[in-house]
Amino acid sequence: MSVSAPAPRPAASLADTLAWGHGPRVLEVFLEPTCPFSGRAFGKLDALLARAGEDRLTVRIRLQSQPWHLFSPVVCRAVLAAATLPDGRTAARAVLAAVFAHREQFDHVDHASGPNLDLTLREVIGRIEALSGLALADAFAAPGLDRDLKWQARYARQNGIHATPTFMVDGLVAPDIGSGDSVDAWLDKLGLA
Repeated sequence: MSVSAPAPRPAASLADTLAWGHGPRVLEVFLEPTCPFSGRAFGKLDALLARAGEDRLTVRIRLQSQPWHLFSPVVCRAVLAAATLPDGRTAARAVLAAVFAHREQFDHVDHASGPNLDLTLREVIGRIEALSGLALADAFAAPGLDRDLKWQARYARQNGIHATPTFMVDGLVAPDIGSGDSVDAWLDKLGLA
């Protein structure tokens, strides 16, 4: 019995949806939507792109689900589900912004206890819908969305990404860029100051 190779992903995939700008310098930011450090980095991306210029920089958000954040895969899937909606890029960004702004509603005490431990997955999706103002349940359940979530995980692993946030510049991990850096420092490290 022969095993055929998986079909290639279409060029316009959900991974391509989470991109802003069109410049030659490419910054990929690997984020986990319930991680406080990812939230700090996410909060600086608009200012970075505005100061660098969309004609000089492309920013791509990659999702890096982490098992110690217990709702991580659910929230990551919700972000990708939002990306399938009309104006998906804006919808996905709205989900990220809502979760980062209310991350205590999606995290656990010491990653193992607290009131959120009793939440069902439907309740987590409902919270995301309420906070983002988007109806996500149908998109969340769409067949094939798991392929996009697996692509995010595979892409991170192929590039040696383990922690969030992690930054890649033009395809190379940039360990000297961190969420605690200022936008000015990021511009300098990207050679766009």
